[in-house]
Amino acid sequence: MNTNSVYSSFTALTLKVVGLIMIVSSLLDYIILAIPPQGASLLKPEWQLNFATQVVDRGIIPMVGIGFLFAGYWIAQSAATASTEPKSSVQDLRFWVLCLSSFLGLVFLLMVPLHLNNLRLQSSQALEQINQRAKTAEVQLENRTQQVTELLKSPQGIAQVEKRLADLDAAIKSGRIPAQQLDQAKAQANRVRQQLQAIKENPDLLNQEVEQNINQIRSQKLQLEKRATTEAFKLGIKTGLSSLLLAIGYIAIGWTGLRGLGSTPVTRRGQA
Repeated sequence: MNTNSVYSSFTALTLKVVGLIMIVSSLLDYIILAIPPQGASLLKPEWQLNFATQVVDRGIIPMVGIGFLFAGYWIAQSAATASTEPKSSVQDLRFWVLCLSSFLGLVFLLMVPLHLNNLRLQSSQALEQINQRAKTAEVQLENRTQQVTELLKSPQGIAQVEKRLADLDAAIKSGRIPAQQLDQAKAQANRVRQQLQAIKENPDLLNQEVEQNINQIRSQKLQLEKRATTEAFKLGIKTGLSSLLLAIGYIAIGWTGLRGLGSTPVTRRGQA
C-alpha cells in the first residue's frame, strides 16, 4: 500500500466521521428543540414559530454533514485497490442517510405552510392587541375629558378646582410635602393653573387638546400596526423561503441519491 492510498483512506475516514457526527448532533438538537419548556404547549403558535425558526436556522448543518459523508465514500472508492462484494442497500449507511435526507426534505416542505399560518395567527393577535390598547386609551381619555368638562361647566366646579390649587399651594408653602416631591408638586400646580386659565379664556381649548391626543393615539396605533405587519412579512420571507430551499435541497439529494445508489458501482479496481 503506497503513501497516497494511506492518506486517501485517512481522509475518507475523517470525512465520514465528521459528516456522521454533524448529522447525529443535528438530529439530537432537533429532538431537544421539539421538547417545549415547562408551561408551554405544542399547539401554541408562538412556540411553533420559535421552533420552526430555530430548526430552519440549523437546517444547513445536516446537509453539510451528508456532503462530508458522501465525499468520504467517494474518496474511499476512488482509492480502493481491490474489489469488494456488493452489499444490499439496507446494509449501506448511505441508503439510510439518503432516506433521512428525503424525510428532512418533507419536514421542511411541510413546515412552510405551517409557519406561514402560525405567523398569520400571531400577526392577527398582535394587531388585535394594538387595536384594543388604542381603544382603551381613547376611552380613558374621553372619560377624563368628560369629567373635567362636567367639573368646569358650573362656577361651583371651577371654585372646587381653585380650592384644590389653593390647598396645594398652602401645602407647598407649609412644607407638608416631602422635599423629593416638592418640584413635582409645584410643576403640577402651575400646569393646572395655566390650563384652567386657558380654558376660561377659550372654552374650546379642551376639545382641541382632546382631539389632538386622540389623533396622536391613532397615529401611534398605525405605526405599531405597520411595524407588526413588516416584522411578520420579514420573518415569513426569511424562514419560509429558507425552509423551502432546504426542502428542495434535501429532497433532491435524497431522491437522486436513492435512484443512483443501486446503479453506481460500489467497487473499483485500481493498479497495485
